[in-house]
Amino acid sequence: MKFLHTSDWHLGRSLYGRKRYAEFAAFLDWLIQTIEDEKVDALLVAGDVFDTSTPSNRAQELYYRFLCRVAASCCRHVVVVAGNHDSPSFLNAPKELLRALNVYVVGSMTDDPADELIVLKNNPQISQMDADKKTKQNNLGESAQSADNVDAIICAVPYLRDKDIRTVEPGETIDDKNRKLVEGLKAHYEAVVELAETKRNHLRESAQSADKYIPIIAMGHLFTAGGKTVDGDGVRELYVGSLAHVGEEVFPSSIDYLALGHLHVPQAVGSAEHIRYCGSPIPMGYGEATQEKKVVLIEFSPQISQMAADEKTQKEICGNPRNLRITEKNIPCFQELVRIVGSLDDIHAKLEELKKEESSAWLEIEYTGSDIIGNLREMLDEAMADSAMEIRRIKNRRVMERVMSTIAEDETLDDLDAGDVFTRCLDAFEVPDEDRVELTVSYNEIIKDLREEDVNAE
Repeated sequence: MKFLHTSDWHLGRSLYGRKRYAEFAAFLDWLIQTIEDEKVDALLVAGDVFDTSTPSNRAQELYYRFLCRVAASCCRHVVVVAGNHDSPSFLNAPKELLRALNVYVVGSMTDDPADELIVLKNNPQISQMDADKKTKQNNLGESAQSADNVDAIICAVPYLRDKDIRTVEPGETIDDKNRKLVEGLKAHYEAVVELAETKRNHLRESAQSADKYIPIIAMGHLFTAGGKTVDGDGVRELYVGSLAHVGEEVFPSSIDYLALGHLHVPQAVGSAEHIRYCGSPIPMGYGEATQEKKVVLIEFSPQISQMAADEKTQKEICGNPRNLRITEKNIPCFQELVRIVGSLDDIHAKLEELKKEESSAWLEIEYTGSDIIGNLREMLDEAMADSAMEIRRIKNRRVMERVMSTIAEDETLDDLDAGDVFTRCLDAFEVPDEDRVELTVSYNEIIKDLREEDVNAE
């Protein structure tokens, strides 16, 4: 069986005011074609489907149209979990309808870990969720299933919010909070995976073939220790304080593959090649502009068939005792992003080079020359005349330095973000440095709770 792991689509995201629907549509078209070309059996989407909890109609249209197209392809299953940008209730709202397309959605943690357990059958017309409902009494539903009809067991763990996994107690230190967060994450994965192991053992007893292997695949949306990020990728810190970054040892060893989302840089976690982030499919900011974007293909089989490999776009990563082959497949660039930094002459030279290449790139330009140029925008617009390129942002460092030297007298709230205002409050009340760390952590917790409030829930 072959799986495709993707995440962090952030449908609806813009770049300095420029809508990016054409890029998202091009990526989803490419993903459908890749599913067909690679003969993918199941698609795993590890969170942050949308960029906000209230996605636009256009973003929703892209999502639902894609799911309908997948249902008509060779792909027999789709599993979607929510990320920290997603609204749990919004993702969950159509899940009963989406089951008819063999799309399984888990928007939030519930009181019953079994709700995050999905058995993928090689006859997907029989809904796993329906089978579970009919046999809820024994919690596992093994009587309704046979191992010979089961392809894999998915532990579809969504983004676990602070309130889901940690109880607040008076007098807690920052270290106490972080320890409890890691313990909560570990306990939740252990509970879900334990159910998966029990189900697999029951199914094995009914298998006609002694060689029948049922892989356990887990999903998640979290920040692991040592994870790579880049400036401007928009990755929010999930837990405040020193951050609850979890290591590979937190996850049960019986997981055959762990499909993670949240970090936009493709990477394995520590030394565990089977625990991976696939990264975002398009650059979310100029910090990601030169990064190769990827999806991950995972193949399970007693005798792994040779994948249709292209040396340029696929790279075999590991073959291990899990009877598993993992490959990365590069995603094409659908919209070139270019950052130009330097003096005015450097900027003009690069613009001329891009014009000769007939580039249609979106540009971020940072002027670092020694002269103060007040009409930089006009000069650059003139230099780009008759070009398909667009300037999305200009940073005029010399003008910024001049302005910042006087802004303290004339600044307004429009010039500051929430963190700046809080820092000014601390300054105004002359709060000692030794007290600021804990106060700032508490303040950031409040801001985070406000951001994570599910505005669609009732």
